[in-house]
Amino acid sequence: MAKGPTPGHGPLTGVRVVELAGIGPGPFAAMLLADLGADVVRVDRPGGAGLGIDPAHDLTNRNKRSVVLDLKSDEGPARVLDLVERADILVEGYRPGVAERLGVGPDACLARNPKLVYGRMTGWGQDGPLADRAGHDIAYIALTGTLSMIGGPDEPPTVPANLVGDYAGGSLYLVVGVLAALQHARAHGEGQVVDAAIVDGAAHLATMIHGMLAAGGWQDRRGANLLDGGCPFYGTYATSDGGHMAVGPLEGRFYAEFARLLGIADAFPDRWDLARWDELRAAVTERFLTRTRAEWTEVFAGTDACVAPVLSLTEAPHHPHLAARSTFVEHGGRTQPAPAPRFSATPVSVRTGPALPGADTEAVAADWDVPGLRPTPRD
Repeated sequence: MAKGPTPGHGPLTGVRVVELAGIGPGPFAAMLLADLGADVVRVDRPGGAGLGIDPAHDLTNRNKRSVVLDLKSDEGPARVLDLVERADILVEGYRPGVAERLGVGPDACLARNPKLVYGRMTGWGQDGPLADRAGHDIAYIALTGTLSMIGGPDEPPTVPANLVGDYAGGSLYLVVGVLAALQHARAHGEGQVVDAAIVDGAAHLATMIHGMLAAGGWQDRRGANLLDGGCPFYGTYATSDGGHMAVGPLEGRFYAEFARLLGIADAFPDRWDLARWDELRAAVTERFLTRTRAEWTEVFAGTDACVAPVLSLTEAPHHPHLAARSTFVEHGGRTQPAPAPRFSATPVSVRTGPALPGADTEAVAADWDVPGLRPTPRD
């Protein structure tokens, strides 16, 4: 069923976004804009995306609407420019030069709408020796040094799904960029191009670590530092039933409570004696193996020991705290993370399920006043 815009939901209500369909960080960035209330129209290609999942289950397309246009046809680029004329933001994730060859690059779009914010999402960026090369999250975070920090000291780097590169270094930086540029456009009437590269964002995420490295407070190797698992009171430990507990009492008073509840308070009075860290880690490991995850969760419940059970994706929505905050919501029979962050005056929500390709063509044609979107009747 076609969807119309839902006014009054989120601080970006009234903002119009054109998303040129892609995979990974571009769709997620557009989802975040849609979650915040923007009217996001996704321009899907005939046949769908190369790595796309079933559109009915693609939660990154929630709160959006979809039209299908063939950008390689004579009419496709013209219809996109019709949408661009009425939009505030465009998001695309092609390799550099592709949008230009299709006739929907920055020059063509800004000529049609000088106030447009043109958001470009790539891994390598719009220039540089690797700009036109294929890649995925793992390569981007590898090159920036970010991947080298994650994992055990005697193990290969641990792959953090695609959260650090695609979504943290990519999508979130694109959203910050286009919203900052939108503010400028509204204040000065001047649109611009936002070049959001995952390598730039992933490098930027490690700014504090680079500062610690320069100050001599961080070693450039895995599992040897305060925040990378090298510290015995900042890491994860197995329990007797195969579960895990996350431990992070960095401050003195929190560590004292942790040590007391774990039962090692008298054995290691100086936790900053680095020469005994291996011994301390062994003691903590041994203690956690004496009880189940549920039992240790109960031991540390209601304390400031900074200990939490490591929950799975399917367990997390049922945790009492997350349930009380509705951190996860159910919509259309699918449990999913709720929009974030939260706003006191302009609350956000999951308004609609994933946009099915082309399902909203008639509604968008009417709402955006782009009659050319409607299919031409055949004789």
